[in-house]
Amino acid sequence: MSKPIVLDLETKYSFREVDNDLTRLEVSCVGIYNYDDNSYYAYMEDEIPEALKVVESASFTIGFNIDHFDFPVLNPYYTADLSKLPTIDLLTEFKNSFGKRASLDAIAAATLGTSKSGHGLQAIEFYREGKLDELKRYCLSDVKITKDLYEYGCKYNEVYIENWKEKASVKVDWGSKEVGSDVNLTLGI
Repeated sequence: MSKPIVLDLETKYSFREVDNDLTRLEVSCVGIYNYDDNSYYAYMEDEIPEALKVVESASFTIGFNIDHFDFPVLNPYYTADLSKLPTIDLLTEFKNSFGKRASLDAIAAATLGTSKSGHGLQAIEFYREGKLDELKRYCLSDVKITKDLYEYGCKYNEVYIENWKEKASVKVDWGSKEVGSDVNLTLGI
């Protein structure tokens, strides 16, 4: 039986450059942590078909805002509808429990004592400057933070957020999600 993956991606363009059209952001790098072999992988744009095979073969995909960002941005590279694949969106689950959104950086800092290594606009600069190793490192750093946050939430059924200069506990139920897929797989795995 296949295991889940953790996914994050970086784009070639900013929202401003594409008039907020997610489908025009274009992917520069897809980072994946695969629980099947306990390994991290970075896929550049020409390797996206390989990344999509991993996504299709996973039991489900974990991400931070994956349902409203990563999968919609990645979907133009796919022959079916990625939104039909099973996911656990940590941001959606957090918002459902806390009542409002927060950044991955804010939740990770309060929960894990870890901060992101940069920001998305920096990743665009890395891509444009041809600093592809730095781009991969940045993307995989976000994958690791997302993975660590997911595992923490599964273990303790809570994460934290700074709330008026105090740490607030936010109850989560990530570990008990029943996920399944009703999509017809298209890549012949």
